[in-house]
Amino acid sequence: MNAVRNYQKELDRITRDIQSGSVPTLFLHSCCAPCSSYVLEYLRQFFRITVFYYNPNITEAQEYRKRVAEQKRLIVAYNAYSREAKQVGGYPIDIVEGDYEPECFYKIANGLEQCPEGGERCFACYALRLRETAKRARAGGYDYFTTTLTISPLKNAAKLNEIGEQFAKEYGTAWLPSDFKKKNGYKRSVELSKEYDLYRQDYCGCIYSRVQREREREKEYDTGSGQVRDRDTL
Repeated sequence: MNAVRNYQKELDRITRDIQSGSVPTLFLHSCCAPCSSYVLEYLRQFFRITVFYYNPNITEAQEYRKRVAEQKRLIVAYNAYSREAKQVGGYPIDIVEGDYEPECFYKIANGLEQCPEGGERCFACYALRLRETAKRARAGGYDYFTTTLTISPLKNAAKLNEIGEQFAKEYGTAWLPSDFKKKNGYKRSVELSKEYDLYRQDYCGCIYSRVQREREREKEYDTGSGQVRDRDTL
């Protein structure tokens, strides 16, 4: 029986081995500003990070524009804070916005439209985004690539790491293992989202996750109080 891997401990070992004065580069796929908030705060102590915002699963253009704007705003705020504090809170963060191509998402989702959130459609979506991240990381000569997606309690960290490691072999850039929800990472992301007043969506991004969330809202509606319970970002 295979032992369950602890991806956070694997990440801890890598960061411990980073030598003083030698700063590796990281191409970080980000799904959204709230999820990236803790990841950036944590990893910028060890890496020179370029955020790669590539999310063709966000199938509504207006929603996409809102989320990418929040991502850019957060990075500007983080970089400005470091300069104003006149201390090293971490290395400066860059950002690259990928192409907005929801047609690519619809292509990989074909035949998987009825899958529930967290199933095979999501795995195909992970692969779509991580393959493009790996390709860009290799082209840019980065030392590592990874994704913020493992911070979500609703995302399959083991599957994300499995896909990332597969593409690391295929494209020749090291995968940075992670399970960012560990060490209270998800809790910290909620705190930072409030601190920076970030827009926190309550569905992952695609039309299928939005429809599922709307159905869940109907079930959650408390007819006695007339209130809907909040759900954290996906």
